[in-house]
Amino acid sequence: MAVRYLSPQGMTQPTPYHHVAVGTGARHVHVAGQIARLPDGTPVAPGDLAGQVAQALRNTAAGLAGAGATFADVLRLTFYVTGWTPEKITEFMAGVEQVADEVGLALPTPPASLIGVDYLFEPDVLVEVEAIALVD
Repeated sequence: MAVRYLSPQGMTQPTPYHHVAVGTGARHVHVAGQIARLPDGTPVAPGDLAGQVAQALRNTAAGLAGAGATFADVLRLTFYVTGWTPEKITEFMAGVEQVADEVGLALPTPPASLIGVDYLFEPDVLVEVEAIALVD
């Protein structure tokens, strides 16, 4: 396996993600921001943060698979969430947990950042996910 996850002593414990990923390999995979859309562009789960997180992760898994990677190869995830407040973490994590087994996303997740933003590229988009993976 090209990626090993760590959450060393001295870092906040527990968290829903690992703090560190160590990767070895030569092929980098970068999946551009994925949102809650079907392949034909149809929006999924309008107004539902958990549903949009789940679909965005499904789309991320499809992008990884297209490059011969899986979530086990992911070094880092970045989530952008509109109108973020700490109270939304329960709904956000519900979306992650809803789809984790389906897409092969181990919990805790790879190192991740959740960044609150005012607006994504269309008003119905509540979340966007980027992934960086490393494959031998």
